[in-house]
Order: sequence, then C-alpha cells, then structure tokens
Amino acid sequence: MMELLNIKSLRRGRDGSNTNSPYYANYDESKANPFPDLPDPLLLKSGEKVTTAAQWWEQRRPEIVEDFDREMYGRVPANLPKVVWQQTSQTNELRGSIPVLLRKFTGSVDNQSDTNISVNIELTLATPARQTAPVPVILQLTFDFSAFGRFRGPPRDSLFAGATAWQQQVLTKGWGYATIIPTSVQADNGNGLARGIIGLANHGEHRQPDDWGALRAWAWGASRALDYFETDPRVDAHRVGIEGHSRYGKAALVAMAYDRRFAIAYISSSGEVGAKLSRRNWGETVENIAGSGESHWMAGNFLKYAGPLNWNHLPVDAHELIALCAPRPVFIGGGATQGDGWVDARGMFMAAAAAGPVYQLLGAKDLGTTNFPPTGTALVSGDLAFRQHTEGHTDAPNWPVFLDWAGHFFNQGDHRN
Repeated sequence: MMELLNIKSLRRGRDGSNTNSPYYANYDESKANPFPDLPDPLLLKSGEKVTTAAQWWEQRRPEIVEDFDREMYGRVPANLPKVVWQQTSQTNELRGSIPVLLRKFTGSVDNQSDTNISVNIELTLATPARQTAPVPVILQLTFDFSAFGRFRGPPRDSLFAGATAWQQQVLTKGWGYATIIPTSVQADNGNGLARGIIGLANHGEHRQPDDWGALRAWAWGASRALDYFETDPRVDAHRVGIEGHSRYGKAALVAMAYDRRFAIAYISSSGEVGAKLSRRNWGETVENIAGSGESHWMAGNFLKYAGPLNWNHLPVDAHELIALCAPRPVFIGGGATQGDGWVDARGMFMAAAAAGPVYQLLGAKDLGTTNFPPTGTALVSGDLAFRQHTEGHTDAPNWPVFLDWAGHFFNQGDHRN
C-alpha cells in the first residue's frame, strides 16, 4: 500500500505504556490541540453555508460521506454477494428471573464468485419469552469470548463492581438483545484482508487505496444483522440500537453513521478514528492507527496522514462522523484519564459538541454545552449524550445511564430519519 501511495516512511505511533519513551502518549491538555480549527460540517466545498435540512441531505452530507469513503474508512464495493440467514439453535433460558428465547443464527455469504473464501456471520438474539408484540433490540458488536479459553463470560462487566450484566438490564426493560461477532465477518489483522468479506469481494487480491477496511466491513456485518431483524416478527426493526466498546465502539459509530436504519447508538471508549477528534494530540493518534497492527481497520489512503501529510490535512474529523448520525440519538461514553486516557474522553466530548450544529439544523437537541463536564456527570437532556466514568476501559458503568436515556426515545416510537 505504501508503494501504491508513493510513501517512503510513516511517523511512529505513541507509546501507551512506557512513560520513559520519547514517544510516550501526551496527557497534557496544554499540548493537546495543535490543530484547533475543525472542518465546518455545515460548509459546502463550494464555500456556501448550509442553512436548510434539504441542503444537508442533498448536498453536504454526501460530500462528507465521500471524504470518509475515500480517505478514512474506504468504499464498500457495489453488488456485494447476498447473505442468507439460517437459525442454528433455539433454547428457552432464564436471564436472572426473566424467561428468554435465545436463538443463534449463521449468516452465510454467497461465495460462488470465489469458493476458496467462506464468510459465515455469527449472530445471537435473545427476546423476552412472554412478549406479545415486537420489542426493541440492542445489538452489540463483541468478541468471541469462547476463543479466549477460560474467559467465556463478558469480562468487561466484572470490572465495574456490583454491575448487573448489560443483557439483564436490557431484558428488565422488556427489550431484547443481540450480539454479533465482527471477526466472523472480517479478521482483525492485516493478513486477513485476503479473506473475510473484504477478501471475498476482492478475490483475495491486494486492496486499492480507497477500498474498505475492517471497521467498515464490521459495520457492514451489523447492517446485515439488521436486514435479518427486519424479517423477524419478534423484533421491532424500527427500534434497533447498536453498541460497541473500544475498537468495536469505532465500528458501531461507523455503522450508525452509514446505516440510517439504526435508531440509536451507545459508543463506548471508541477513541481514535471513532468519536475522538483526530486533530487532538492525546493518547492514541493517527500514527497508531496507521501502524502495522491497526492499519487494516482503514482505507489505504489513511496512511498518508501519518506520512507526507498531517492530521490537519484530513478533510473530515470525528465530529462529522457523529454528524452523519443526526438527528438520531447517540450516547458517547468513556473512562477517566486514569485507566482510559488512551481514548481521550475530552476529545470525544469535543467532537460530540462540534456535531451539535447539524443536530440543531435538523431539529434535534445537541449536548447543551461546550464545557467539558465533571467526571460522572451525565449530559442526557438531548439527542446527543455524554458521560465519563471512573472505572477504566469498560462500557459497564454507562449501561444503566444509556438504557434509561434510550428508553425516552424508544417509548416515543420510531425516531429514525
């Protein structure tokens, strides 16, 4: 890819653990904003200001999508093969004291174009057994914990003392929950680009600079799960939320931005190329994502911004990714610097605040402030929400806050646009 882009070298990423390293990540706010001027989400490339919702939908939003496609997340190929969903198991179980119908599905991607590559998407859906009508569902992008040996449960929940598992919290509200394994769509490594849905679409060949990366592929997989939900009579497909933590928080935000069918999102500790401003010098940076361990998440063109170009040359930033979700509700969360500083909670808050004008233009409510709130303060009065907790790199502490906030929207019906 570097040869294709004529890039000789990339800048080194930040060191997140060795405090003595000359490349140690910055956690000094006085050095955090070398490029304070953000692209204006309401300014057309022609220089004309966007003043109406019609201009946003018909002109400005497509411009922003094109920039993200070309320079960051990559383009999804046209005419991808179809996914056929098949139920593989069904059991009646108890979650706490709540009876649930637990079903597992496999989404098999048609591989007639290349029978050497198979893609089988793993999806689990749990709905209240005694439901009498379709229910809202929260879809989580998550790891296959069975691949971690003895770690077969959701270990993040145990990081927050006294927390009730998020699944039970969802069921208590009368909703359903689902989980999808993104690595069943696309492997989380560079070698995997020759396989998975990216490899299948590309017949195992090397990518072009604007071809999609793993984040966009994982988001595509979440959308295929939503395709299935639209056919399931137990699911209210107009009230499907999406959630992800860390790298899957990045993918969940990409899915929410690109697929307007998702009704609401909880984006946890997503950091760089998620909800964090890339123009911020704090924790993880563009150079880390462009490195060999994570560059497969992105389009090849993204490498330019860790080589001959800098962060301020990016035509778009995280606030515009959040703006693509407007006017649908988005909850952004993360931990305090001690324990979760790598993801830059303040940078994520700043991006959410900077997306506010688009929400307002479309008749929705923004965060209500541009002042970074004290840790533990929940900003939940609008269609954009934010909360920073103290429990480290975990989504557990914000689940009850998100679910209460989400309930206000779900109780009012369909808020997709």
